[in-house]
Amino acid sequence: MENNSDLNQISIGKPLPDWTLESIFGDAVPDKADFIGKPLLILIFSFGCPGCVGRAIPFANRNVYENGEKLNVLGIHSNFEGVDFTAAQFQKHKEDLFIRFPFYKDFKFNTTFLEYGAGGTPHWVVVNKNGIVEYSIFGSDPNNALLRLGYLIDELTEEDPSEKKQ
Repeated sequence: MENNSDLNQISIGKPLPDWTLESIFGDAVPDKADFIGKPLLILIFSFGCPGCVGRAIPFANRNVYENGEKLNVLGIHSNFEGVDFTAAQFQKHKEDLFIRFPFYKDFKFNTTFLEYGAGGTPHWVVVNKNGIVEYSIFGSDPNNALLRLGYLIDELTEEDPSEKKQ
């Protein structure tokens, strides 16, 4: 019997499915093709989530700072609890948390959240430079999710010796 309640479209080793996002600050919503050429770290988060605010957003910010030339970082604010934030609240959170990566609202609170099979917030999806999903994990535990993500990001952003200029 097929389970039709599972909306997850993420498959490791397959292309990243499209997302359905809304602009928060009036900027254009990027297409996933805009990120081809560098690995992409996607953070699905909520400002109402303590693990997101306390660990996940700082981890994403650190990756922008440390790997900004070699890694794309994209945030998807998915408020699956159903409480919307105003533009002013988003701006205040952006400033208070020193967010250094672009982020967008998930369509109707949780469309991409469901389609990407998020287990809650924070949820991470790592995509290689060719647009193929490498990893998907829920959580912000420094000794589990963040440690694993750190190792994978290091691996994906490591310079290929064959691409170095002589």
